[in-house]
Amino acid sequence: MLRVMLVDDEKVIAKGLSVLIDWESEGCEIVKIAYDGLEALDYLRNESVDLIIADIRMPGMNGLELLRTIREENVSDAYYVILSGYNDFSYCREAMRYKCMDYMVKPVAKNELLAILRKVTNESEADREAKERRIEYEESYLNNTLVSLLVGKKDSFGFDYVKEHMKLSENVRYINIEYEGSQADEAENTQQTKQKKLYEACCALLKENADHVIPGISADGDNFGIGLIFSGFMADDLGRGVKGWLSELKSRLEASVGAPLVLIAGRNVEDIEDISKSYGTACILRSVISFREKKDVYFYEEELKVSSGGVVLCKNSLDALLKDISENDTEGIDKDVDILYDEMKNMGVSADTVSLNINYLLFRLVHLASEQDNEVDQEEILRYISESSFEEGVLRGGSVHLKRFAREYADYLGQLRGNMSGGVLLKVENEIKENYAHNLSLREMSSRYYINSSYLGQIFKKKYGKSFKEYLTEYRISKAADLLLHTDRKISEIGGMIGYMDNDYFLKKFIEIKGCTPSKFRKSRTNH
Repeated sequence: MLRVMLVDDEKVIAKGLSVLIDWESEGCEIVKIAYDGLEALDYLRNESVDLIIADIRMPGMNGLELLRTIREENVSDAYYVILSGYNDFSYCREAMRYKCMDYMVKPVAKNELLAILRKVTNESEADREAKERRIEYEESYLNNTLVSLLVGKKDSFGFDYVKEHMKLSENVRYINIEYEGSQADEAENTQQTKQKKLYEACCALLKENADHVIPGISADGDNFGIGLIFSGFMADDLGRGVKGWLSELKSRLEASVGAPLVLIAGRNVEDIEDISKSYGTACILRSVISFREKKDVYFYEEELKVSSGGVVLCKNSLDALLKDISENDTEGIDKDVDILYDEMKNMGVSADTVSLNINYLLFRLVHLASEQDNEVDQEEILRYISESSFEEGVLRGGSVHLKRFAREYADYLGQLRGNMSGGVLLKVENEIKENYAHNLSLREMSSRYYINSSYLGQIFKKKYGKSFKEYLTEYRISKAADLLLHTDRKISEIGGMIGYMDNDYFLKKFIEIKGCTPSKFRKSRTNH
């Protein structure tokens, strides 16, 4: 409902306007009748309205002075319509300088008033849509800028934009928030719905700092968690430290989404300009927490610290394991893992010992992949290691888990060496074109065509210049655009037809790719 204020010193005219039409049926509500400009101004300083209809000639403060005051002092940006007599047109011209929308001549005719209201309603709707598009664009731009900074793509404009549009302080860190356990076997729509629920819950809890929340930034779409840019003021404002603040956030989020969560805090950095370092350490920690004791919140500084007594790197055992992984010797891998765990057990296994040895192994594995293919995307490798070592958290820190992971990685290195793409990419491309409306995933494709998922992701991106997930999304949106132009189906129905059961998620992806909403896309193309 549009909130309307009538302003006229002649009570008969003001009352007459209030009963001249059925305001409610026109989507309007008269919230105030003021009998001079000063009374109207006092009301506007405390309340908002959408439309002001005011007489020009009034004692104390006339309608033109009221308009000038609310514009110059930014009291209200409401639509403004003036009432005038036949001799007041010089005032009307002055009023137009202050964004007066229109004028009506007394006595006001019913049809004239209705025409004004409908004009205001149409412009209000257009302004609302424009504002929503601007907000969507600004939110999308801020989110994309943050993602670029997280992955190390630095530019001064990006830093300046983030600092201008976000409240920040010293002591910044990236926080990864995701559902506990593997989500890989869930349908994509289920994952999207859960991610949206988590994102909205976090935004609702952070209120005015909701712009610090980032919906999942995993390029291949397998991580349906969210990110959070933590800044020191968040905890300081509540008089508590980062640990207490994050623990409380976790508890409240779990209550909202009805499921256990995992929070992983990258290392603390002084400024947003170094946020990529915090993000990188969160990724590293995420790749190894399956070897850790379960905690409310994992902090990089705590999980990867070296104790004062020192810890021992089982280098010989690790190098032997790396050699057998490189040669894809499954028997040797099993033997090496047993030797490694026996050695750590004999030393007296501590969290520090496991941290040091497992992280040495994981970083060397990234290096091994780079040796096989110098064009390999190390970020993609890190994601693969993260997913494989984290999946289900089987036997945290146990040898069975590490054996399975090492065998899978050995197979992956073998495929890198053999460049076993063959006709698989063509099959995957055809699979997308024929079944784009289904819940396709890189993991499913790799299983169907007997190829390591990370390797498939590598060669797919190398050929098409984008990830499997990006390619699938763009193909779906192109199909949606075709349906918008050549059918009269509802937008929500089209979203379901191309594989998006969550209409909000469909709208978000369409705007990201086409730059406008589906309804505007349809309207702009069909009007030509």
